[in-house]
Amino acid sequence: MNTLRLLLDTFWDESVWLPPNTTWEDLEPGPDKVVIYNDYRHLFYPLPLALVLIVLRHVLEKYWFAPFGKSIGIKNTRPKKAPNNPKLENAYQASSKLKHKQICALAKQVDLSERQVERWWRLRRSQDKPSTLVKFCENCWRCSFYLYNFSYGMFILWEKTWLWDIDQCYIGYPHQGVTGDVWWYYMISSAFYWSLTISQFWDVKRKDFWQMFVHHIATIALLSFSWVCNLHRIGTLVLLTHDCADIFLEAAKATKYASYQKLCDFLFTIFTLLWIVTRNGIYPFYIIWSTSIRAPMLLPMFPAYYIFNSLLCLLLALHMVWTWLIVQVAYKSISAGQMEGDIRSSSSDISDSSHHSNHSTPNRVRSKKSVMTIS
Repeated sequence: MNTLRLLLDTFWDESVWLPPNTTWEDLEPGPDKVVIYNDYRHLFYPLPLALVLIVLRHVLEKYWFAPFGKSIGIKNTRPKKAPNNPKLENAYQASSKLKHKQICALAKQVDLSERQVERWWRLRRSQDKPSTLVKFCENCWRCSFYLYNFSYGMFILWEKTWLWDIDQCYIGYPHQGVTGDVWWYYMISSAFYWSLTISQFWDVKRKDFWQMFVHHIATIALLSFSWVCNLHRIGTLVLLTHDCADIFLEAAKATKYASYQKLCDFLFTIFTLLWIVTRNGIYPFYIIWSTSIRAPMLLPMFPAYYIFNSLLCLLLALHMVWTWLIVQVAYKSISAGQMEGDIRSSSSDISDSSHHSNHSTPNRVRSKKSVMTIS
């Protein structure tokens, strides 16, 4: 027990988490305090809220998004199942990727031709892919949440001083109270990223699975660190900046699945412009510039602040990778005349060893030999 207490005291060392001359008692919520301080125990609330969001998503997808998708012609057809073959199934479970040497070895083991093994492998991989309707419902859910969260964020922050003057994020810190509307904004946003982290393991599998996993964990850590350190003001600005472009991304993908190609192209164009403006303009040159340059001028630095700023920079690094891929997709889309797929989706080609990942952008260009449809 003493060892645990020592570890906790070491971890929550005030010299690490708080500015100089500030103690946990100073920031402890209570009726005698002038402002309402953040309560670190509230970081547990997003976990049950995440389960609520997962249930809500299931209900909306089943009773709203799926019927709507069917009404506009999206089919819930599943690919043909591969014939039962225990040896091939065991090999597939070991690794879904197959090289030519493995094809030759498996063909001898199961007494089939190499062509038959390849055909079985394609069927088996297609079998794991969700239907177009399932992917349409997933995009509708995310689009709905991002639209709600961005709208709510704009509504509550419109009259907040730090939205218009970012220096207000640091002036008076750390004695900045949290209001009820900001509390809900933080809790629901954290719950959503927790739900994405959990559901990612059964959602549509993308090639950037681990990039997105790191993104979700970094976002959760960023929200948690900023909450504990009372840096919620800058945290709300980061949330608002991130939700904006994602609305149009998910909408573009949903319209692609619904075969509204012109609307998809239009929405993707808006998404690309918003992404570049918010993720590569406002975020680095306004928010990170403020946290890196202005903040040290206005308040004394402390170790946890550098952790917080490092997480912001980690998100920026992910943005830069995805921006390069999005620009590539946009260029290919213009060359091809339309968007043909999703470069985050898994290729069904056994010999495909390239892994072009993206935050999620609906496109893959037609080649002379074959067409990669959206998956």
